[in-house]
Amino acid sequence: MDPSWLDVAVEQARAGLTSGGIPIGAALVGPDGEVLGRGHNRRVQDGDPTVHGETAAFRDAGRRRDYRSTTMVTTLSPCWYCSGLIRQFGIGAVLVGEARTFHGGHDWLAEHGVRVQVLDDARCVDMMTAFVAERPDLWNEDIGVAE
Repeated sequence: MDPSWLDVAVEQARAGLTSGGIPIGAALVGPDGEVLGRGHNRRVQDGDPTVHGETAAFRDAGRRRDYRSTTMVTTLSPCWYCSGLIRQFGIGAVLVGEARTFHGGHDWLAEHGVRVQVLDDARCVDMMTAFVAERPDLWNEDIGVAE
């Protein structure tokens, strides 16, 4: 996994934040490094709780017969919903920007044969830390915590 692939996901996270949403971005990358799909969390913008960064990137990539050689690149550890998507479709690897602000299902994915690399990228940590401090209401809604 090439750490530079995270740049696409960070760009998407920034786009999500700029458009009034939650700064989580993702990309689905092929074995040769080609970006097959990209997206960001659009729960707020679309009023749709299913549009996470990973699901948006997955949808943007379109249909494939086999996902085993692809890598899901995401700025934040994938939640259980997105971890389930990764397992369901057999995505072979996950490159995670950070897992400090949210520790999702990446350990579970690794236990089930998915190659996982957590970068602890300062851009991702800073963006999410600031967002959680500024918008705890949206953050708690996104992770399913009732206030």
